[in-house]
Amino acid sequence: MSGAPGALAFAGRLLRRQLTLALRRPVAVFNPLLFFAMVVALFPLGLGPAPDRLADFAPGILWIIALLANLLSAEGLFRSDFEDGSLEQLLLSPQPLYLSVLAYVLAHWLLTGVLLAAIAPLFAVMLNLPAAALPVLVASLLLGSGVLSFVGSIGAALTVGLRRGGMLIALLVLPFYMPVLIFGAGAVEAGLAGLPVGPFLAILGALFSLAAALGPFAIGAGLRISVDA
Repeated sequence: MSGAPGALAFAGRLLRRQLTLALRRPVAVFNPLLFFAMVVALFPLGLGPAPDRLADFAPGILWIIALLANLLSAEGLFRSDFEDGSLEQLLLSPQPLYLSVLAYVLAHWLLTGVLLAAIAPLFAVMLNLPAAALPVLVASLLLGSGVLSFVGSIGAALTVGLRRGGMLIALLVLPFYMPVLIFGAGAVEAGLAGLPVGPFLAILGALFSLAAALGPFAIGAGLRISVDA
């Protein structure tokens, strides 16, 4: 098996490996979900239990929590492979690094972004978000969390060789998270107001496409810099 089919098969095996390893460590998967649930439960204590007030703040609250949960899980994306030396072997592999990195990011997106988007309606109801806005919330989280995974992976790649790189990742990637946060929360707010949500989702889709096209190159370069340092 060689060429493009062989590279795709290798990336598929790498994706299955990452998902299997994550499922063997359920704490790593459920930590972002637990963080999401705890913060949603605590916000009404600070804002007050008034349903209308919670509904007004719900889009921003849910998106900020999703952003922080994604950032929380990004630090360990390449850490274990770096420590056991398999990351260096991956960089030396004849397989395209673009597809290998894409498999890592896809696994992260499935285990954080897609999972958070799937359970977000439950937490949105807790914040009194109207049911009409739930499909927009899920769609925006699916697209936006993909962008967050790519951007967070760039920060993780650049800091994988550092023992305490979590704060540095936040400083590196938070400015690039802001457009996703603005358009993601804006889509939900537009849905609540009865305005067209298509432009917001289109921009998120464009950001996702751009991140998927260029992100793996930046991540691969960051990994090479970290491993060679």
